[in-house]
Amino acid sequence: MAEELETERSDVREDGRRPPRAVVGSHRIEEEMFGKAFDGNIVKRIWSFVHPYRRQVWFSLAAVLTFTSMQLLIPLIIRYAIDHGMRTDPGHSALTWSMIAFLAAILVNYCASYAQEMLVGTVAEEVLFDIRRAMFSHLQRVSLSFMDKTEVGRLMSRLQGDVNSMQEFLETSVLSVGDIALLFGIVFVMLYLDFKLGLLTLSVLPILFVVRLFWLPLARKSFMAAHETNSVANGALAEAIHGVRAVQAMDRQGVNFMLYDDKAKANLKTHLTAARYAQVMVPIVDSLTGVAMALVIVVGGARVLNQALDVGVLVAFLFYIQRFFDPIRSLTLQYSVMQRAMASGQRLTEVLDVPVDIRDAPDAKELSADMDGSVEFRDVVFGYNPAHPVLKHVSFKVNPGETVALVGPTGSGKSSCMSLIHRFYDVQQGQVLVGGHDVRDLKQDSLGDQIAMVLQEPFLFTGTVFDNIRYHKTQATREQVIDATKAVGAHDFIMRLPEGYDSMLGERGGNLSLGQRQLLSFARALVADAKILVLDEATANIDSYTEMQIQKALVKLLENRTGLVIAHRLATIREADRIIVLQNGELIESGNHQQLMKNRKLYSRLYNLNYASFDDIPKALLEEKTNASAT
Repeated sequence: MAEELETERSDVREDGRRPPRAVVGSHRIEEEMFGKAFDGNIVKRIWSFVHPYRRQVWFSLAAVLTFTSMQLLIPLIIRYAIDHGMRTDPGHSALTWSMIAFLAAILVNYCASYAQEMLVGTVAEEVLFDIRRAMFSHLQRVSLSFMDKTEVGRLMSRLQGDVNSMQEFLETSVLSVGDIALLFGIVFVMLYLDFKLGLLTLSVLPILFVVRLFWLPLARKSFMAAHETNSVANGALAEAIHGVRAVQAMDRQGVNFMLYDDKAKANLKTHLTAARYAQVMVPIVDSLTGVAMALVIVVGGARVLNQALDVGVLVAFLFYIQRFFDPIRSLTLQYSVMQRAMASGQRLTEVLDVPVDIRDAPDAKELSADMDGSVEFRDVVFGYNPAHPVLKHVSFKVNPGETVALVGPTGSGKSSCMSLIHRFYDVQQGQVLVGGHDVRDLKQDSLGDQIAMVLQEPFLFTGTVFDNIRYHKTQATREQVIDATKAVGAHDFIMRLPEGYDSMLGERGGNLSLGQRQLLSFARALVADAKILVLDEATANIDSYTEMQIQKALVKLLENRTGLVIAHRLATIREADRIIVLQNGELIESGNHQQLMKNRKLYSRLYNLNYASFDDIPKALLEEKTNASAT
């Protein structure tokens, strides 16, 4: 795997998950803005996206070269008009033909310029679209083990900033062909018109190369510093915006402003330094242009007076000198663009090359809608990092229509069980069966159709209430949606919204309370009409009144369905048909509430402590009770 992904794997917890980041938008070394000036492998991958548009690329190259040819031809037409138009007899004829040729060149120049801009821009936009589509499609299927170890902000940066860098590279690389052709064309024409005067003009180039030799490393260092401080400042800004409620609640505005002000000033300083290095080449190039023109005027003018050089040649030289340093300046900028593109291309291909670990088997079966809804774990061993198992030889069976609650302290493996049922991950040992079939033998889409999940923090998408409720089952009718919301007790508050079911939800449903969002997620699960319902701590973060509403919704939701419920609150799982207690990835005991209380093992000991949740129990006391149960 690429170096970046190896780096990411090195800082995960023992259970294989990445610890939370302290700073939003923090930057890392592998996210540097500049890379190699040229990487053949990256260019090859980019070409795979460009290849479908190769005909447009060849047309654009032809347009670029035609435009360059006109740039070389126009001074020669002017030279011809001056040298031949000054003669008495054929002068008018020469001027007429020169004007016709000049107008034709201008017309061709305009058409070629328009064609190159249109073709290059269109191809770059099409490739940009294809890369984004490929990345989005791949990230929808990529294994969650990769998502666990990768920050969402960094993926967004790749989908936006890095893809834009590739677009810039594609646009400028085609135009650079014209710059190179123009540079060599000017040198060739000047040497052809007058070899000695051409060499005299080119004598200023060594000065430019020496200056660039010292300038390039300093400029590159300043550009990287500016990029780094910009990342730090943006990270602090993003963190302050995301945590604005906490900032205001703790009256941290003044302190945060001082901290951000320091980062912003450092960013300003590095950007001013980078700007100075970027701009210093402009006066140097302009000065060298002036020196070259002065040399041509002095030396060439003297030769014109001595009738050793035609006036038209001297004028043509001046035109060529004015254009000579433009491609040099453009190619200098293209060098930085190419560096950014190679670094961006490296990061893009790393994402595109992330293997999809969870794939359908070649002979995978469809999980039929009339399957019985049973779930079984057979000697399951699983860990996000295989060296550190989260589940250790866990075996249990959930019968069709049965509601089973999984309880245990944080880290005991409850959520991992739920992820394995949906086959978000594959087990290292044992089997997970749904409807009597190993999930690895089933098509993932059909498995997902028969499993509905309600999470602790329901994710609502930007869109209408109606579209969010039928997100799992897009073909659901409005009547089905309304029936589902009435069943879970969400219909009344939806109708109080400004536009009812057509009301637009804000980002992640921010304009609704947590309880309302949870009721919508229950309605979504009911509309899905799946045989198996998974509730992952669905009532953990809500108030008692809302929990009562949700408990009523649960009764309707679990009718004729197999239910697997993760709960921290012991009060919410007493009515389950069976309770499975997990501790350190092992199944400690199983039974209904009355049976477990009679066993006088871990569950009853913890329940009698009168804690509302397993998570509320101090770790030392939990270990003490575990050891007591074991003895």
